[in-house]
Amino acid sequence: MLEYLENLLPAAPLAVFLFSIVPLTIILVYALFAIWLERKVAGHIQDRLGPMRTGGWHGWSQTIADLVKMLQKEDIVPAKADRFFFKMAPFIAFGASYAAFVAIPFSSAYIGSMIDVGVFYIVAITSLLSISIIMGGWASNNKWSLLGAMRTAAQTVSYEVPTIATILSVIVATGTLNLMEVTEMQSGNGFLGFLPNWMIFHSPFMVIAFVIFFIAILAESHRVPFDLPESESELVGGYQTEYSGMRWGLFMLTEYADMLLLSLVTAALFFGGWNSPFGSFMDGPLWGAFWMLLKGMIVVFVMMWLRWTLPRLRVDQLMNLCWKYLIPLSFVNLVLIALWEMIF
Repeated sequence: MLEYLENLLPAAPLAVFLFSIVPLTIILVYALFAIWLERKVAGHIQDRLGPMRTGGWHGWSQTIADLVKMLQKEDIVPAKADRFFFKMAPFIAFGASYAAFVAIPFSSAYIGSMIDVGVFYIVAITSLLSISIIMGGWASNNKWSLLGAMRTAAQTVSYEVPTIATILSVIVATGTLNLMEVTEMQSGNGFLGFLPNWMIFHSPFMVIAFVIFFIAILAESHRVPFDLPESESELVGGYQTEYSGMRWGLFMLTEYADMLLLSLVTAALFFGGWNSPFGSFMDGPLWGAFWMLLKGMIVVFVMMWLRWTLPRLRVDQLMNLCWKYLIPLSFVNLVLIALWEMIF
């Protein structure tokens, strides 16, 4: 796609610019839709309607109205905060999340960069998210913010271990770190004669790997029941307590972008990525983008569903679940997948 734009446009930098804003456009449109969707999901689970008035049909423009209101709010910086780090933290958080989209294969015709270490790059660049949250929590000079930041550090360090172990399970089966190549290896419908060749159907141990991976990314994205870094009822919003206006909005945008990123990685690793579930039917570059985003949005919807269904875990329960169960199980499962690959 980049070569096509470079041939079409007179200036190469303009082609690169247009090529690079595609993920940003997807993130912004998705965030507006996902916030509205989450309000509706929460409303229906709690036996109410959610937004209904602004914009007409089911209050579709409520999020847009909230965005306009937020843009007009005063940007408040606490008097005793470290102003430089306080102001920089939201930008670093969103920058890290946006940079990770470069390795996501949105379709067979579009991927930001065909780097051979795509999964490794995503794991590495998203670690900046935790650093930015710690930076913002410390710079706020607020005990609730600092406690939220410390919880982020403990939670992220813990749950990155099972996340990486399950990613290694897919790498053992496919032999590549490139997400485009992982997706291409899942094309066609050959499993049991009719099921797609998705990695989730590759072996019984892949189902276990997916369950562990999904629990781990819930914790990585700070979603309920793992939202301890924010936990409004205990920490008044945690690391976000002192933020307002656009800087608070950037943290929220990062949270939703992170949900989409991890959901797309889930789709690419376990559910065939941009491949059609019907083989060659409804296949092609445009259909590929449709399937990739649809699979990602289904995972996002499940995250929202769980948020409004499950209670928040305590800190000790969070750590017990990770260190006593998920980490040992993920490594045993990794060994079993390696044995499966050697035997079959």
